[in-house]
Amino acid sequence: MREQRGTSDRTLYNYGLPLQALIRKSGEDLSRLDARLLRRFVLDQCQGAGWAVVKRCTTALRMFLRFLITEERCRPGLLGAVPVIANWRLSVLPRYLPPDDVERLIACNDRSSAVGKRDRAILLLLARLGLRAGDIVRLHLGDINWKEGWIQVSGKSRRQTRLPLSQEVGQALVTYLRHGRPRARDDAVFVRTRAPFRTLGSHAAVSVIVARAMRRAKVKRPARGAAHLLRHSVASSMLRQGASLQDIAALLRHRSVETTQIYAKVDVKALQKIAQPWPGDVSC
Repeated sequence: MREQRGTSDRTLYNYGLPLQALIRKSGEDLSRLDARLLRRFVLDQCQGAGWAVVKRCTTALRMFLRFLITEERCRPGLLGAVPVIANWRLSVLPRYLPPDDVERLIACNDRSSAVGKRDRAILLLLARLGLRAGDIVRLHLGDINWKEGWIQVSGKSRRQTRLPLSQEVGQALVTYLRHGRPRARDDAVFVRTRAPFRTLGSHAAVSVIVARAMRRAKVKRPARGAAHLLRHSVASSMLRQGASLQDIAALLRHRSVETTQIYAKVDVKALQKIAQPWPGDVSC
């Protein structure tokens, strides 16, 4: 997949987790794979896992089975044995933090310590620009244009996007780079504060930083995950302040505005204005 499709190392690592579990369960003789084993394996993986995790598992299985079929190491009909995971688009409300909780989260960091300077800069990038945790990990020193005031982000599918760098976010980055970031060989913006000073390992490390800040600020987490809550929060806040879905889609770097439509459901006050009374009864 790396050679033929240009798949990133992080994606390969995520795909490798369920495949390693499958090989441990079935053994290295992959010719023994059958429909019953595959379906049972997917059902076991579903236990206690979210939709995204299970979807990644089934996608990895299909990729792996196509490779095995091409190499004539398993039966061609097995692709149909991988179940399809049900998911209804826009069926749930995005979970987010109220603006007061976001501000408490940002303010809870100790600005006198190197860790506090780093964490505050990360939180501001998540809460003001709606970056993903992976964007934080992949951010390099050369991606920041201080003179023109923008930051270049490499998002999904490695698309390059420039976002405006506000005074607040820029000042937090300057403070961290001058007084908090240790000298490191890596040119990543955010590195570990303990030796060896390497870049953050993965998006999970960013979520750990956010979750730790939530505990310090005593902010209740409304859903699983941590870093992505701030991305939802900035979109919900923009909508309440009158921003259009197109503006929100541009900031979040959605390819289609249809992806952004889910945030229209969180503006309950605006929805109440267009809600129709229940037929045959007094409207509430």
